[in-house]
Amino acid sequence: MSDKLNVQEVIDQLKQDPEFAPNVKHYKVTEGKAAIYASFPLNLHSSLKTALATKGIHQLYSHQRIAFDLAQQKKSFTAVTPTASGKSLCYHLPVLQSILEDDSSRALYLFPTKALAQDQLADLHELIEASGEKILSYTYDGDTAPGLRTKVRKSGHVVLTNPDMLHSGILPHHTKWVSLFENLKYIVIDELHTYKGVFGTHVAHVLRRLKRICTYYGSNPVFICTSATIANPKQLAESLTNSSMELIANNGAPSGKKHFLFYNPPVVHETFGIRRSAVLEVRDIASRLYREGIQTIIFAKSRVRVEMLVTYMKELTKKKLMDKTIMGYRGGYLPSERRKIEKGLRDGTIKTVVSTNALELGIDIGQLQACVMTGYPGNIASALQQAGRAGRRQDDALIIYVAQSMALDQYIIEHPNYLLGGAPEEAHIHPDNIVILMDHLRCAAFELPFSTHDHYAEFDVQQLLEFLAAEGVLILAEDHWHWMTERFPASEVSLRSASQENVVIIDKTKPKETKVIGEMDRFSAMTLLHEEAIYLHQGTQFQVEMLDWEEKKAYVTEVDVDYFTDANLAVELKVISEDKMYNAEGQSIAFGDLAVLAIPTIFKKIRFDSHDNIGSGPIHLPPEELHTSSTWLAFDIPESWTEAALTDAMTGAAHAMQSFIPLFVQCDRTDIHVVPQVKAVHTQKPTFFIYDSYPGGIGLSEKMYDQWEPLLQQAADHVKKCECESGCPICTGPPESDVNIKQGAEQLLKSLAGGGLRVL
Repeated sequence: MSDKLNVQEVIDQLKQDPEFAPNVKHYKVTEGKAAIYASFPLNLHSSLKTALATKGIHQLYSHQRIAFDLAQQKKSFTAVTPTASGKSLCYHLPVLQSILEDDSSRALYLFPTKALAQDQLADLHELIEASGEKILSYTYDGDTAPGLRTKVRKSGHVVLTNPDMLHSGILPHHTKWVSLFENLKYIVIDELHTYKGVFGTHVAHVLRRLKRICTYYGSNPVFICTSATIANPKQLAESLTNSSMELIANNGAPSGKKHFLFYNPPVVHETFGIRRSAVLEVRDIASRLYREGIQTIIFAKSRVRVEMLVTYMKELTKKKLMDKTIMGYRGGYLPSERRKIEKGLRDGTIKTVVSTNALELGIDIGQLQACVMTGYPGNIASALQQAGRAGRRQDDALIIYVAQSMALDQYIIEHPNYLLGGAPEEAHIHPDNIVILMDHLRCAAFELPFSTHDHYAEFDVQQLLEFLAAEGVLILAEDHWHWMTERFPASEVSLRSASQENVVIIDKTKPKETKVIGEMDRFSAMTLLHEEAIYLHQGTQFQVEMLDWEEKKAYVTEVDVDYFTDANLAVELKVISEDKMYNAEGQSIAFGDLAVLAIPTIFKKIRFDSHDNIGSGPIHLPPEELHTSSTWLAFDIPESWTEAALTDAMTGAAHAMQSFIPLFVQCDRTDIHVVPQVKAVHTQKPTFFIYDSYPGGIGLSEKMYDQWEPLLQQAADHVKKCECESGCPICTGPPESDVNIKQGAEQLLKSLAGGGLRVL
């Protein structure tokens, strides 16, 4: 392999390439840093010192020592350090120390995914084995063998699980876990930064239920949280656990040199300002790295894009039988498939992996040399996590950011320091979301009765309990609310999905060998699993033959076509309540509850290489209703504007606004929607609605209620500076006709931003 290039040589070659180099808009090197060490604690058990020595560890990083000391003082804490900084020892050492001092001690580890729990179990087993002590640690999830479950419950010193299993498999059956709950000393929450939005809000309630059960059994465990870099780790940890926290933010681990390349695809359509597809550019860049033997991870934002890139990349190996050097990785794959991919990355047999953000997390996938991002991941914290996946062991790493023809991507190309020098965003949860609160109040009432004086964590819930009694699921007897139905509430509440139910994908290519190959939430299934949709899985194309909406099953067969599908949703909006409102000259801003009726309409067939639209068809599915929170801006119709001109201007302005909302609130572009209406039913005026994509809302649109003016100004500035002539995907969205949308959108945004939109 001596003819292969190393990372530095590949960078030198790229910088001199006449086709590649002109599109590199920014190049920056961040230097590595040396480690900051601290001595072992005096009381660290001798077996643990022995175990660490076998791994070549003779002193701790400074943050690991602080973590140990805080745990010994029974103080809950949050440690915030980058990927590969030895975070796991921040919790392994105090937990194992406590078990070695008292064999009855127990610890519960929570990871956002089963894959991460399995990965950390291997790490923990290695440490225990090297110590020579008998400490029993197990994962407990859906894959745990029935014969092992009783042993885990009764004898497991350390139980590693995920929030979903804690929610539906442990807490409702707490009477089987008495030895765990009576002796629980530590609760470890890894990858804290992933617990945001809907998922984080659900997990906050799972932890409140866990604390309630611990109190019942007489234990008061210490929380240990670890996180990648976010702006508000202490506040998030306290909100998630409803407990006070200490913060450890000084990273003592060393890091290698990182080379960042910001690459903007060339313009292929001057008039409309359309650039070459970022997906095709990433394919070409990653193919080059593959040929040079550089082990690479490619990040793409959607399942469809992951599968498109895997399909493209596998062209490199199609003449090799059974070649597994290029693989995809995303949610929806079966656990056994994901385990094989993780192992292949560690042992080096997989040279290129294409992943959604599923591999942002701390799963040990070994020493990758390069990371290619297909567009902006949606927030700085995710971008830093993705970049941290390359050069994990102090070696040089190459990170290439490939911009898409989208407003935020182009903003970052022009302002690279937003990504490299900016502070990561805050992560927020919304425990008082009434939909989610009621879901978990049902679960908590099933687990333990409430007295007529009880609170549920920070909530006074007596009126809500009365409501549940009226609903027929609780009954009041001897000053206690008791669960009284045969329903099992936890089984009806999904922590991951707003719609609670997933659609199972069944491959029936070989009728005698039908098998489940994946799953998808209902809302996504409307646009990705409708009949005739092309579903991509590990680079293989499947066509959806039948979607059984009632049974939540999609039946697919393998096909070989040169296109993929994309679908549209039409939405109808109805204001349910108006909770806040203020007026400015000719404008009014409000916040309240909204009902959104989503109706899938048509799908398009789009050719792989050219991305040309080659056909379309209708989607026959019932509408889905979403009750959420929203802020809206209504304004008087500008003088001399026709309805057609206003429609075009509002459509372009809404596209620009939606692109920049992630600059103002911690969210992905798809977490929130902007819908323009030329004459809204509620206001009878032209109105922009910004609403949360999740039932009950998760606080995003409420934050935007106070930020209309800077949002409008940011969008206006961006549209004005865009180099296109009449509107393009970068500023006002893909052009639907030859009409000049840009001028009207800019004029409208500027006039609204200058309209004195300040809270009165």
